[in-house]
Amino acid sequence: MLKKLIVIAGLCTITALTGCTKDTGNRDVYEESGNTINVNNKRHELYNEGASRGVRNVSDNYGFVRHQKSPLMNDNTANNGYTALDREQLANIISKYSVNVPNVNDAATLVTDQEVLIAYTTDSKDRNMTADQVKKTAFSVVPRYYHVYVTDNKALMRDVENLANLDSTSRNARHAVTELITQMKKSPQGMRLNASENENGETPDDMDLKRINMHK
Repeated sequence: MLKKLIVIAGLCTITALTGCTKDTGNRDVYEESGNTINVNNKRHELYNEGASRGVRNVSDNYGFVRHQKSPLMNDNTANNGYTALDREQLANIISKYSVNVPNVNDAATLVTDQEVLIAYTTDSKDRNMTADQVKKTAFSVVPRYYHVYVTDNKALMRDVENLANLDSTSRNARHAVTELITQMKKSPQGMRLNASENENGETPDDMDLKRINMHK
């Protein structure tokens, strides 16, 4: 009888320890998962999709993203772009689309509250056609009131990137954007959009307003 009691007590102890080990193992997994992003399960709060109204509001910051063409054939990364309407999302999508344009290998995109600035590198023999294609990728995703400026001057790519670090609400930021646009327009801008809008989507009224703001 004593031997049976000892055996039963031993089995209960093993069972209890096994249960504790299982609980501890599960707790470890949950703790690790809490600090890990599963890339196969898109978290909406990271991409401003499905988040609260406050999270989805467009920030005052500029959005900047740079993409390089994938060395893999037929790797159309643009198809994976998220479509939430905020500036960095827009910059992300535009950069992805831009590097899918033939002969464009690198694209840096800055999105402000009213402009898109795209600096890219290309070995295209028809610079104006390539500029037109890159520009139209931006117009295809931004609100219609936006103006788009492009440049294939590689030296200006760093300038576009540097603007992303400015406080977009400051007067200096607006002046810096305007100055860079002036430099970018020395590069081909593609074709006019239509009879009333120039290559960058500007109307005569837009240009007059810009002149007034520059002299304030």
